[in-house]
Amino acid sequence: MKNIQEWLKNYSIYHQHPTNILIHEICVPLIVFSILGLFWVIPIPTHFFQKILHTNHVELVNVAVLVVFLALIYYLRLSLIIAFGMFLVSLLMLCVLMLFEKRQFPIFYISLTLFILSWIGQFIGHKIEGKKPAFLTDLQFLLIGPAWILAKLYQKIGINLEIRN
Repeated sequence: MKNIQEWLKNYSIYHQHPTNILIHEICVPLIVFSILGLFWVIPIPTHFFQKILHTNHVELVNVAVLVVFLALIYYLRLSLIIAFGMFLVSLLMLCVLMLFEKRQFPIFYISLTLFILSWIGQFIGHKIEGKKPAFLTDLQFLLIGPAWILAKLYQKIGINLEIRN
């Protein structure tokens, strides 16, 4: 398995042009948020979780939380510091979605619109770059993209990534 440095280096090959990088810095988090929003609205039987968790408070048990949990397992295999950052970002996004739900915002339509517009932005960025998106060579790059954005933020604020083999 590649370590986080190898993944980030390989992802960077597809993202050299400053405009493409800027588009990705905007669109990748919006895509992650929109995907979580689309998963948030998938109904699941809460009675199942009430029995397992022995509680009637299962508001946060939904498909989006499960997706975050699975993604965090993937990130933990690569880097503790990336996993921690992704946990914080995901928690923030889930809190926003919970707030949207409480305010009865149309989460599905907001998420679908953000998803479509952000992917259009991504493809425009890659047209400017002159290279195909990285995920067309390996689907794992769909999870590396958010980590790459986070790693760029870490670099700006002076946080070094540890390497796990």
